Amino acid sequence: MAPLVRSVEETPDPIPTTITGRIPSWVNGSFLRNGPGKFEFGKDRYTHWFDGMAMMHRFHIRDGDVTYSSRFLRSDSYVRNSEKNRIVVSEFGTVAMPDPCKNIFARFFSRFQIPKATDNASVNFVKYKGDYYVSTETNYMRRVDPQSLETKEKVDWTQYIAVNSATAHPHYGTDGATYNMGNSYGKGGFFYNIIRVPPPDENAAKADSPDFAGAEVICSIPAAEPRKPSYYHSFVMSENYIVFIEQPIKLDLLKFMLYRIQGKSFHKVMTWEPKYDTIFHLVNRHTGKVSEVSYRAAPMFTLHQINAYEDNGFLVMDMCCGDDGDSIGDFTLENLRKGTGEEMDKFYNSLCRNLPRRYVLPLTVDKKTPLDQNLVTLNGFKATATMTKPGEVYMTHEELHDDELLQYGGLEFPQINYEKHNGRPYRYFYSCGFGNVFSDSLLKMDVHTKELKVWRYPGLYPSEPVFVASPQATDEDDGVVMSVIITPRKEKSTFLLVLDAKTFTELGRAEVPVNVPYGTHGVFNEMG
Repeated sequence: MAPLVRSVEETPDPIPTTITGRIPSWVNGSFLRNGPGKFEFGKDRYTHWFDGMAMMHRFHIRDGDVTYSSRFLRSDSYVRNSEKNRIVVSEFGTVAMPDPCKNIFARFFSRFQIPKATDNASVNFVKYKGDYYVSTETNYMRRVDPQSLETKEKVDWTQYIAVNSATAHPHYGTDGATYNMGNSYGKGGFFYNIIRVPPPDENAAKADSPDFAGAEVICSIPAAEPRKPSYYHSFVMSENYIVFIEQPIKLDLLKFMLYRIQGKSFHKVMTWEPKYDTIFHLVNRHTGKVSEVSYRAAPMFTLHQINAYEDNGFLVMDMCCGDDGDSIGDFTLENLRKGTGEEMDKFYNSLCRNLPRRYVLPLTVDKKTPLDQNLVTLNGFKATATMTKPGEVYMTHEELHDDELLQYGGLEFPQINYEKHNGRPYRYFYSCGFGNVFSDSLLKMDVHTKELKVWRYPGLYPSEPVFVASPQATDEDDGVVMSVIITPRKEKSTFLLVLDAKTFTELGRAEVPVNVPYGTHGVFNEMG
């Protein structure tokens, strides 16, 4: 596993790849990927996989040919660490040590300085008003050029709206607006905020600079436990609603303020506390009004949602869920670099398996709604929702899979035909199967029948799949699925895999003559 999380060199100038099979000529654009790519500076080593310096990758596809390029994000964190040749900016799982050149008193008092948030945006590529940014989960993003991968301006959310951070998983409305969520905290308490960035003004002259004019917070949700707010990675959006899931992964704010003094990294202040229910906050995304109904479910952990849609007075939500949120802190580089065999198997078996689940929220709950009976009347659905007392609905989920999925170890990194089906009824999603610590298969799930199609070969480790629709598509799955396949057993042989989305069989691959590390998320840029 170690080669999956090793440092690599960047490839700033596009290089050719070796094509096997055939990549459809209609696929024209750039497959952009993000993720950690450098795990040490000088003698200093990062502790957690999330801490590695952001590396951007571009597979440029045109008329069946593919070129590859990559660049490190020139974040302030990367530049400062490079200049000092040591880790001087703290990350999620690694605390920067005081400057050894300072005297003993200066080093001691530096412990009492709250570290600034990192701008090491290694999680995702996102779009606001037509511009591409790379993002993480702090208040900083970086605008980037999606063709050259050049690092451009640093964007600070706090300069536009009253939030202290934002997720790396926004949603996009059909009107061109972008929605996201971010935290804020102060004397008034801790709030989860829904952010809306409007579409670009077609009448305004396009400037080569970040444009967040008109960005606003449309809703602020107070934390159920002000001193222990919940961690979240993404959120749910349908045509008319946004759902924020307040899960029992808690952030201890006191420890958060003191963690520098204690010498603890950020992931040390996160705890899994299953004594708390999971709370689903339902918000009208057009008015920003929060439902007065409290929707609750048993404790669960989710990073990524699959899709959500409205159906005859119900909101159907599909997501990848687990029953143990402790695992997020376990992805240390020490664990990921364990040798194969018993040691790695023991670590893998200690991890929670995330599986697809369906929750159904009744949207027409009022004073006349009967108590203690299942309110879900959708035909064939096994999820339940019961009003346990006035204004409170308790939900149980439906397992969105058969036992066949268990042999692939659960799944994560779900993707759909986003442009046509996000927030609307859908049938298929694509994901990575986790029969290992890292994903070792690609899966296509039919949510109507729960049938699976699988691409899996020993020793090959796929990245998050991305669906690209055919220009002549008539069916939901007319198109291709792309994934970057890492080959740790063979040097310099990573390849871009292109599958027929309907049959889930290989059409072609483009082998890259350089080493590529395992990444996080990506997008397909048709303008690329």
